[in-house]
Amino acid sequence: MALVVLVGAQWGDEGKGKITDFLAEQARIVVRFQGGNNAGHTVVVGQEEFRLHLLPSGILHPDKECLIGNGVVIDPAVLREEIEALAARNVTIGRLYISERAHLIMPYHRYLDKLQEERKGEAKIGTTCRGIGPCYADKISREGIRVVDLLDREHFAEKLRRNVDLKNEYIEKIFGAPGLDYESILAEFKSHAEFLRPYTADASMILSQAVYQGKNVLFEGAQGTLLDIDHGTYPFVTSSNPTASEAAAGSGIGPTALDLVLGVSKAYTTRVGEGPFPTELDGPAGEEIRSKGREFGTTTGRPRRCGWFDAVIGRYAARVNGLDYLAVTKLDVLSGLDTLKICNAYRWRGELLTEFPANVEVLAECEPVYEELPGWSEDITGARRLKDLPKAARRYLERITELVEVPVAMVGVGVRRSQTIVIQDVFADVFEE
Repeated sequence: MALVVLVGAQWGDEGKGKITDFLAEQARIVVRFQGGNNAGHTVVVGQEEFRLHLLPSGILHPDKECLIGNGVVIDPAVLREEIEALAARNVTIGRLYISERAHLIMPYHRYLDKLQEERKGEAKIGTTCRGIGPCYADKISREGIRVVDLLDREHFAEKLRRNVDLKNEYIEKIFGAPGLDYESILAEFKSHAEFLRPYTADASMILSQAVYQGKNVLFEGAQGTLLDIDHGTYPFVTSSNPTASEAAAGSGIGPTALDLVLGVSKAYTTRVGEGPFPTELDGPAGEEIRSKGREFGTTTGRPRRCGWFDAVIGRYAARVNGLDYLAVTKLDVLSGLDTLKICNAYRWRGELLTEFPANVEVLAECEPVYEELPGWSEDITGARRLKDLPKAARRYLERITELVEVPVAMVGVGVRRSQTIVIQDVFADVFEE
């Protein structure tokens, strides 16, 4: 039995969906523990591509149990759409559990998200306007509505009335925008309540029983370390904690039950939205990586900003997550580049920085200190063992391990499940029952 946490070690979009899907074959339960439908995981099964936003990536394995934890904020309409879309594609969904303690994204959350972002003008942070931030804000201010509230019609109606009145006053007086209609929201969510009722469960109890029964559990994070509300490039961050410690809090299990943390990084670096990005490439190299890597947001379709691998970020992610191993994805995208660069430090006002700064103003002024490595021209998408890779590709991975100080255990060389190199058998050992 093992409980393994999988997290993004960069700014998100690292390929966590593929790695989760790959590892889910050996897990019994896959848990999503934070974030909302601002996340997007793309998984390729055979010739089909699936884009998931709320459902754990393990949902594509019909014999698995999937759980949406209390740390996730749920837009019921989006969740219904995802479930119905999979059914329309003849995907058999295994057992799905939704924590009764998870908070709900309401129409006023999406509305406020858009109004607030527009009001910021040039100071915008690049939110997806899915209502994620306002929903988490209500959760912290103890004004949120949870799944368990939705299932109690009378209590939900009272709480909704109170919240709509409060939000409308704010919307009308601060933004000068028209308010929302209480009755239409109430009617919509009555339908959502009946849809969600069969899936609702005590997630904490289910996980506790899984541990007792010796089941393997895989915790799937959304977004990435550098978007963490506490440890990321604040304020250009998400509204939750995508770091490993949230796996426990966001699902209702004690942290001592967790066994291993796997960080996922691309072989290069990408970022969506605003905020500093020291290794960003504006020229042809960046465009080539974006094109070959199909670097466009799963949720928004926005082009991702692309840059060289940043080992300063890698070391930081290793520290705040307690990474045991690293999975490096999209190594194949770098094929054909004559020279590769890895950032091993920053230079700021003449000072050499080897640790990631907390101040984003400092980070914005940082210049990357690069070391160069030879590239390779071979097509590596057919590689299935480490020794199948060109010597230059193996050296590139070795250098990442040396700089991040975390061993690379898995390498992605394509989008399909089969295009995954397992360097160490640690996962077979960890997942062994």
